[in-house]
Amino acid sequence: MDTQFVFILIITCFYLATANDIEEADREDPHRDPSKCEVCKIFTIELQHEFDKSKDSKQVIDIGHQLDARGDRKKRVKYRTSEMRFIEATENVCEEVLKYSLHAERQGSRRFAKGMSETFKTLHGLVDKGVKVELGIPFEMWDQPSAEITVMKKYCEQLLENHEEDLEEWYFNQDETPLIKYLCQDRALGKDEVGCLAEEWTGRERVSGNEEELKTEEEEKKKKKKKSKKKKKKQLKGDNETENDSKHKHKHDDL
Repeated sequence: MDTQFVFILIITCFYLATANDIEEADREDPHRDPSKCEVCKIFTIELQHEFDKSKDSKQVIDIGHQLDARGDRKKRVKYRTSEMRFIEATENVCEEVLKYSLHAERQGSRRFAKGMSETFKTLHGLVDKGVKVELGIPFEMWDQPSAEITVMKKYCEQLLENHEEDLEEWYFNQDETPLIKYLCQDRALGKDEVGCLAEEWTGRERVSGNEEELKTEEEEKKKKKKKSKKKKKKQLKGDNETENDSKHKHKHDDL
């Protein structure tokens, strides 16, 4: 076999193996940019939440005038089926994304969630105790949206712009299909891009580096539960002994 050909073959195999390792590392990096699936998932969750706020509204709004047999009168529609409700919901949805934080200790799409991450809770706790913590950014910027969240907001706005007609069709036709399925699974994403849609946070999904930490937490919970059971059992035993002593005393007094 030609030596040059063998050399090229070895180099090609090495390149492919290295590329696969890099791609795998990128997929596991909690600081990677949000995927199309993650963006669509959070977008639909937040938009559905916006609609849910007013789903039971009995408000009726005036949208202009119409002529009928009785003459000119105001045209009125229910707010919950109105265009106004749709506009207000879609206008606010991507701003809600800025309330999310990156939880680097979690796996998959669960790394994006509202509230402070465990890492920053720990860091804030250290600062409260007087410990000097250097992160390379001013303390007042700690709670500002991270780069990943800023990127997600940008992608959210693009998603809204690209699928506004789909959303209007879903809303005005009062389609009962869950929004996450209607938009993400059936329209915005390819079949190989929907993996994150079924992911839910249960408290067990940590990155591999924190498995020992999770194990310790679970052991502590078990110990506390066991200790609580022993305490209740001891208390119950004490109550029974007190009751028996009381009965014995009454019996003795009767004699």
